[in-house]
Amino acid sequence: MNKYLDIINNSYSNYWNYLKNSVFMELNWENYFYGLIIISLVVWGLEIIFPWRKNQSIFRKDFWLDAFYMFFNFFLLNLIVLIALSNSAAQLFNDFLGLVGLSISNFQLLEINKLPFALRVFIFFIVIDFVQWWTHRLLHKFEFLWNFHKVHHSVKEMGFAAHLRYHWMEPVVYNSLKYIPLAIIGGFTAQDIAFVHFFNITIGHLNHANINWDYGWLKYILNNPKMHIWHHSKELPEERKFGVNFGITLSIWDYIFKTKYIPHSGRDIELGFEGDENFPESFLQQELYPLTHKK
Repeated sequence: MNKYLDIINNSYSNYWNYLKNSVFMELNWENYFYGLIIISLVVWGLEIIFPWRKNQSIFRKDFWLDAFYMFFNFFLLNLIVLIALSNSAAQLFNDFLGLVGLSISNFQLLEINKLPFALRVFIFFIVIDFVQWWTHRLLHKFEFLWNFHKVHHSVKEMGFAAHLRYHWMEPVVYNSLKYIPLAIIGGFTAQDIAFVHFFNITIGHLNHANINWDYGWLKYILNNPKMHIWHHSKELPEERKFGVNFGITLSIWDYIFKTKYIPHSGRDIELGFEGDENFPESFLQQELYPLTHKK
């Protein structure tokens, strides 16, 4: 028990020190705090220069709510619970394997750290994107998970900051399902993770941005604003009722598994979900919604 208390205590102190060092610019390439700010400002600038919905305000509906979600989900949530929970769960899993005479190293298939940087990053990127694509489908398929995911789909006007409007339970689900495959092919460095992290944040911001882009032929590989807006469509055909265009960074999975859906320009479609007129509008009420919602 003391071991887990130490893990929790160290998780809080280590992440607090990391966050403090980030804010005071005592970190270099691994400074996610200012990395997020820079990416956000650049994509917001692109929204202003290349708007798809020209009548949409620069400070669109719920702009400030989504800005708060960005920093809460990426930093405060980690400090409050996520890092301590993740580290404790990883140790618990390793201890469970130890009871049957195994360790996570028994399952490692590749010595990733011996591969060239580019190949190592590519493997890491593909694995987490594919796992996240399947996880995203689960969030739409099962009502229990969908009630958490409704927070993200409560967006009524798309903009870059809508990317990080999500309930705090979502990263718990995503990280839980990513842990085992990443542990099996472990050995990635902090720089590998940072490189993929910043790339994914950039594409995710662009996917939600009010930008008139689809990247030409790259749309068959990368998710994009003209594709992702249909994922947020309030009205879908009955055979697509569990969602479409689940890609996080890559669109290729939707083409492969036939969940791609772009019937026409989605510039002016209504966003949301059935019954969203009764969905709470404040941060705290949205966070409590899955616990207080009744069928």
